[in-house]
Amino acid sequence: MKKALLLAAALAVTTSASAAGKLEIFSWWSGDEGPALEALVKLYKAKYPTVAVDNATVSGGAGTNAKAVLKTRMLGGTPPDSFQAHAGQELIGTWVVAGRMEDLSSLFKSEGWNKAFPKDLLKLISTNGKPWSVPVNVHRSNVMWYNPAKLKAWGVTAPKTWPEFLKTCTTLKAKGVAAPLVVGENWTQQHLWESVMIGTLGAANWENLWAGKLKFTDPRVVAGFTTFGKVMDCANKDASGLSWQQASDRIIDGTSAFNVMGDWAAGYFATTKKLAPNTGFGWAPAPGTTKTFVMLADSFGLPKGTKNRTEAINWLKLMGSKAGQDAFNPLKGSIAARTDSDLSKYNTYGKSAAADWKSNKIVGSLVHGAVAPESFMSAFGAVIDQYVSSRNSAGAAAAAQQLAVRAGIGK
Repeated sequence: MKKALLLAAALAVTTSASAAGKLEIFSWWSGDEGPALEALVKLYKAKYPTVAVDNATVSGGAGTNAKAVLKTRMLGGTPPDSFQAHAGQELIGTWVVAGRMEDLSSLFKSEGWNKAFPKDLLKLISTNGKPWSVPVNVHRSNVMWYNPAKLKAWGVTAPKTWPEFLKTCTTLKAKGVAAPLVVGENWTQQHLWESVMIGTLGAANWENLWAGKLKFTDPRVVAGFTTFGKVMDCANKDASGLSWQQASDRIIDGTSAFNVMGDWAAGYFATTKKLAPNTGFGWAPAPGTTKTFVMLADSFGLPKGTKNRTEAINWLKLMGSKAGQDAFNPLKGSIAARTDSDLSKYNTYGKSAAADWKSNKIVGSLVHGAVAPESFMSAFGAVIDQYVSSRNSAGAAAAAQQLAVRAGIGK
């Protein structure tokens, strides 16, 4: 009750646009992902012109570096005013269970977000009906990107299943394409593994895996690892040295045919590279995942002990607003978390993703924090690294099951 009263009191004093103050925003959006965040910062500064905004970013795909810095700050008692996290277990299973985040129930009620956000998303960001973060977007993990002109020149089409993908890989190699699939550093390979596994198991069994109803040692999961190994045989040998953007560049220049990456790649292609959807770049669901939308959401929360609480709450208000989300997402390549976004502001890819979001089966991403706690994900990368070098499917499955037990998955 006391916490609710404190939050309500803070909300009551955040309506003034003239109050001076500071705001530190902590994220991993830098470089090519920076323009989308800057659009939000610009809106915030227009509304609160006397607030000095510190846009603190720690670069590194999927937040790999930022999370390490955040951990040091949170445990050291110097949290940022608001920080980026993937909605779901990445935040809840780490900082909420540790008692270091504020319950945002009052904010959700005052802003009408319980009606603006889809029920499945509210469930993802909540425990016992209490929301802990404000989602600014919805990204799709399971997208396969390609260059339409190059596929036409090679005489191939986007494969719909992983067996079909492997056949297409053989065809392309015979045409002189040394690496039909391009992947990058470690986390992008985990990202690929996710789509291969969902395309092998199906959406229902993917959910069973994270509910503890299906073990990693199940023959179907072991088979998924084996398929992943065969898919990786189609990939470039210099993966560890490439960022996700550098991997995407090889689709543009025709060095490789396919890349499985989230739809922040759409933002990179359209915003940074100025390519038009359907001509400059094309897309399809990752093989085996048609009619399945593997989702993740970037969200921001309110740490306990933040220095600039009023300014942080105003930031959260902007992030959850229709204006904020429609300024951010067309540049980011994602779609709004809200259900009332103005689709006229989005390109062809964004409109197609929004339509799929409403019609597809929705499941959560592992790699981007939705279905498993950070304790599992932080160790899972080593399992994938070991598998890529050894191709021991049974061994990788057994190691993953040990991690699942240790992380309490299914309990």
